[in-house]
Amino acid sequence: MKITKVYTRTGDKGMTSLVGGVRIQKSNVRLESYGTIDELSSHLGLLAAMLTNDEDRQMVQRIQNDLFMVSTHLATDQSQTQLYPSAQLPVSEIEYLEQQIDAIKELLPEPQGFILPGGCQAAAQAHVCRTVCRRAERCIVALAETAVVGPEIMQYVNRLSDYLFVLAKKINFNNGVDEILWQNACR
Repeated sequence: MKITKVYTRTGDKGMTSLVGGVRIQKSNVRLESYGTIDELSSHLGLLAAMLTNDEDRQMVQRIQNDLFMVSTHLATDQSQTQLYPSAQLPVSEIEYLEQQIDAIKELLPEPQGFILPGGCQAAAQAHVCRTVCRRAERCIVALAETAVVGPEIMQYVNRLSDYLFVLAKKINFNNGVDEILWQNACR
């Protein structure tokens, strides 16, 4: 898609267009849903820039591509506009995330308790991505209360936060950085 103009002035009064031209308030939960996915993709771009492992970087970029499909799905009010075939997230992407999670878990030592998000810079960024992903999931669940949202979208975003959690652990492990375990404040 060629971008011919950066500004259109059509959103100056707090409205924006969905796929198909339907206009909604920028405060709408639908916009919050796909806006949070966009924010997640930006955080993933920062994470990708920090990663030294090519396979991990390629996986993060694959996820960013998937998130474009998720965003298009969320930006389409299916009660008024047919979903583009290109916005159909294949269920195989959920299965692929699960395979990646299982493969990473095989590499890691057994968990010793709750961990504090952090570690090396890239792992800390993976945790930021995880928490933004969880917020996106909450927005999508809220949207699904009043609009059509494919179950694969909610499954993918839920699984993605799990992937980002184990990715953060893997990054710390590969960099020889010990995770900080939560110390019960009720000692």
